[in-house]
Amino acid sequence: MRTKIVAGNWKMNCDLSETKLLLEGLAGNVEAKENKKVIVAPPYTNLHYAFESLKDSPIAVAAQNINENESGAHTGEISAKMLKGVGVEYVIIGHSERRSIYNETDATLAAKTNQAIAEGFQVIFCVGEELESRKAEKHFDVVKSQLKNGLFQLNENEMENVVIAYEPVWAIGTGETASPEQAQEMHAYIRQLLADKYETSTAENTSILYGGSVKPNNAEEIFSKPDVDGGLIGGASLKAEDFLAIVNSH
Repeated sequence: MRTKIVAGNWKMNCDLSETKLLLEGLAGNVEAKENKKVIVAPPYTNLHYAFESLKDSPIAVAAQNINENESGAHTGEISAKMLKGVGVEYVIIGHSERRSIYNETDATLAAKTNQAIAEGFQVIFCVGEELESRKAEKHFDVVKSQLKNGLFQLNENEMENVVIAYEPVWAIGTGETASPEQAQEMHAYIRQLLADKYETSTAENTSILYGGSVKPNNAEEIFSKPDVDGGLIGGASLKAEDFLAIVNSH
């Protein structure tokens, strides 16, 4: 049975005092449940505080990014070893903002994924098309290319440590949301790509999340689709009440 996951990507939000308030609203209000996982991804500066605050709760901590190198002259970057040292279990790789704003290529993302997997992290690997590609009906081609070039270098065993997040770029932070049917269509397509590349069991066991303006009032309908295994939540993860409502909608 696939794990149902709700992960909150805080992006560049929440200083330490805001992090404390948000975590206080979450800790103690999430119950441990079989085949369900809740994750939060604060900014780097608050990862250790988050880990310490949540270590007695079922909530896991993720980093929003990772460097592909083990160490060295990479000013301002954070390595896998550094993240491991502060209790991080998950790493988000390939978010559309990293691809578009910071020009991270498929080759870079493949290297980051390899490094994260080699260091024992669980990877949340993001894919998704821009509005132009959706309008041109090239969205399947875009997602296929992102998976093939950034993720499919992994072998069967390594894929056991991967969660895929489908985030149509045109629906991130815009208030626009892919319809539940559009989300299901793409998630089913991704699962078929996994089956074509790996064993059927890998496809069936890989959690695929939807991200893109998920809110308490639409989460239940989106999560009800058979190939949607949860969500990677942006803005709504910054309010404990909203995030908990999304967590409890599934």
